[in-house]
Amino acid sequence: MGLIHALPDLLVNQIAAGEVVERPASALKELVENSLDAGAQSIAVDLVEGGMRRIRVADDGGGIAAEDLPLALARFATSKIATLEDLESAATLGFRGEALASIAACSRLSLASRRAGERHAWRIGCEGGTLLPVEPAALAAGTTVEVDELYFNTPARRKFLKSEATEFGRCDDAFSRLALSRPQVAFSLTHNGRRVAHLAPTGARARAGGVVGEDFAGSAVEVEARGSAVSLTGLVAAPGFTRATREAQYLYVNGRFVRDKVVAHAIREAYADVLHHDRHPAYVLFLETDPRLVDVNVHPAKSEVRFRDAGAIHQFVFHALSRALASPLAGGSRPAPPMAPPSGAGPAYAQASLSVTQPSGRYEALFAQAVADERRFEPPGAAAAPDGPPTLGYALAQLHGVYVLAQNAAGLVIVDMHAAHERIVYEKLKGALDARALASQPLLVPVALPATAEEVEEAERSKAALADLGFEVGVGGPRDLVVRAVPVLLADLDVPALLRSVLAEMREFGASRALVERRNELLSSMACHAAVRANRSLTVPEMNALLREMEETERAGSCNHGRPTWIQLPMTDLDRLFLRGR
Repeated sequence: MGLIHALPDLLVNQIAAGEVVERPASALKELVENSLDAGAQSIAVDLVEGGMRRIRVADDGGGIAAEDLPLALARFATSKIATLEDLESAATLGFRGEALASIAACSRLSLASRRAGERHAWRIGCEGGTLLPVEPAALAAGTTVEVDELYFNTPARRKFLKSEATEFGRCDDAFSRLALSRPQVAFSLTHNGRRVAHLAPTGARARAGGVVGEDFAGSAVEVEARGSAVSLTGLVAAPGFTRATREAQYLYVNGRFVRDKVVAHAIREAYADVLHHDRHPAYVLFLETDPRLVDVNVHPAKSEVRFRDAGAIHQFVFHALSRALASPLAGGSRPAPPMAPPSGAGPAYAQASLSVTQPSGRYEALFAQAVADERRFEPPGAAAAPDGPPTLGYALAQLHGVYVLAQNAAGLVIVDMHAAHERIVYEKLKGALDARALASQPLLVPVALPATAEEVEEAERSKAALADLGFEVGVGGPRDLVVRAVPVLLADLDVPALLRSVLAEMREFGASRALVERRNELLSSMACHAAVRANRSLTVPEMNALLREMEETERAGSCNHGRPTWIQLPMTDLDRLFLRGR
């Protein structure tokens, strides 16, 4: 007699349940996805004891016919695919036809459904994989699934569940991910009889506010990019809004929440210039592509995907986010939304797209001198500026040689002058290097500096790379270097300290790698040397010039290390501090 034999269906379903239904949150995810696939516009979730005692999902979707109810609980029975070609282009959240069978195999399950036009609903029950007869039921529309006593017949698996609070937390996370994916669908969540969430149909930003938080939704930057076979839309956090963990990161591929290393790396690269090294961005992104170009059948829980052309997806996402984050003042705390521009000519440096409301005629009178100063420094023949004061307003004073205080139409603006100038210089260096136009400034008197043997060796080995950065460096002796030219953007700096910083980067990583892979880190270090130092006194025209350059520089809302360069204190906040109006 042979040793190989077929496993009974019940055991097969329980094995499958171990993959598909890892915990209550897994079952909840599968049930809600079925509701979405059925076209539901309203989904109500009711949990008891973190979902371990009961999971109830009620929807108003298309429903299931009475004759299909037994098949709905059978393994590998589905209405969503029929051929291998269907599987390769699956556009629904579910398609394998194993979720309900797996849940039913390890619980006491009841499924009631009513299709439109039917006189009444029908119900089927299943206890530990054993089907009960189909019988009439009372239900207005759609489908309601109740899952009681998860793992009642596999106590060993139940022991691996955590506390009620932990399991509910995971269910809440699953609920939030699904609610974010369909803002046009109403969702509600109840736990132990207490309403936890009620989300009405709304737009993507409002739904993000209800799930991720109003602070994220209020400051997030919109992303919208479309290619021939792929599109990316959604919201990404401004550089100043970051998290210590990755919990506020939501990526959807064709409407399905996934975790993908390719896209995650592209997002991280896009934030590299504006994110502090130990912080994480928050985002809600929707990547849409031809289903035939992505394999969703690579993970039991369908939480991972595989792109046919991962490199193209990486580049598309990276460039889409880079453009979105390149807004000059993204990352700072923004002023109130603009209203109608004021009458009369605005400052010479103002931009039409950056106009803000003017509270009264006193604003223009108060800053008439600032406007006059800016016009005095305007190049001859410059075009007249459009109406409306600039976003960052005009400088009032300098605080402790560190912060510039300015007034705009919304209230008080505080600028970290070193961080802001660092970003400005950094972006100029990047642009010049990209255009191969990083010009050199010959020094009237070459600068001789003592150097270590390693620095001398590196300067000789990397002469061409140094020239690309605008340096002309020669060897004056075994322990001496001579600097004859420096980058024109950095001509007024401490030349020895700047050169030693560049040589250290090249010595650690190699000149070619420093210019290619670590280019931004190298230029960031150079920009940091170039930025105005703390305790340096600036005149009012100099402070205003800094504000105008910030408004014209990409990513000027944060410094090269991800810290904000400016914040806005609206008049309402200032009034609240001083109890005005109470």
